[in-house]
Amino acid sequence: MANKKEEKKSGIREYFRGVRTEMKKVVWPTRKEVVSYTAVVIAVCCAFALMFWLIDTGVLAALRAILGITMN
Repeated sequence: MANKKEEKKSGIREYFRGVRTEMKKVVWPTRKEVVSYTAVVIAVCCAFALMFWLIDTGVLAALRAILGITMN
């Protein structure tokens, strides 16, 4: 039973050693890249939001025209 406990402890230690080793291999983006990527993500999100709003407005207008309903 004690042997299993020791294996578990060493397993946890090995896991965190592995995490530390892998984190050293990560190539982190520069500040300029992060700002650039963030701007692209925000722009794409805004474009998709606008596109969905336009589609929703168009579908709603079409339903109103076809079905003759009003939204109050």
